[in-house]
Amino acid sequence: MNISRNSLLVSCVLLLSLSAQAKAARAQDAASHDHDKAHCDMIARGNKAMGFDAAKTTHHFTLSTAGGAIEVSANDSADSASRDEIQPHLWHIAKKFKEGDFDIPMLVHDQVPPGVPVMTRLKDAITYEYVATERGARVEISSANPDARSAIHDFLRFQIQEHQTGDPTVEISAPQKSH
Repeated sequence: MNISRNSLLVSCVLLLSLSAQAKAARAQDAASHDHDKAHCDMIARGNKAMGFDAAKTTHHFTLSTAGGAIEVSANDSADSASRDEIQPHLWHIAKKFKEGDFDIPMLVHDQVPPGVPVMTRLKDAITYEYVATERGARVEISSANPDARSAIHDFLRFQIQEHQTGDPTVEISAPQKSH
């Protein structure tokens, strides 16, 4: 009879353990699904707000000692249509950000990205330089103001995370100017 009780006890513990593992796996799957859905929703909003297909392009965000940069390029060097959609978009972004207008990233991300309130407040202390590239464009962002640079870094780190670019979240040397 003791063997039966012990077997029953072991079976119950095993069943509870498997049940807990299954529940944890379902919760993880649900969280992963929610994260994937949120990312897909962000991409859809971005495609509409940016005017080009994110699947045909690559975003990169870099942090530098001067501030950082936003760069978007067509994945295919022969894709002049994407390049021609990226360039006016990033020119427009540089212009709007300089004015303290961050409506587009707020629309894309469905929230106010970190750093935006400070970047808006310190807009006159930040420069935005548009640079056309062979496959797209880049906006170089810089400031001598430490609070503005910190806000720029917060904003760019958020972009790296949201767009899942895998870009470094630490400063690199300032980008070289294109001529």
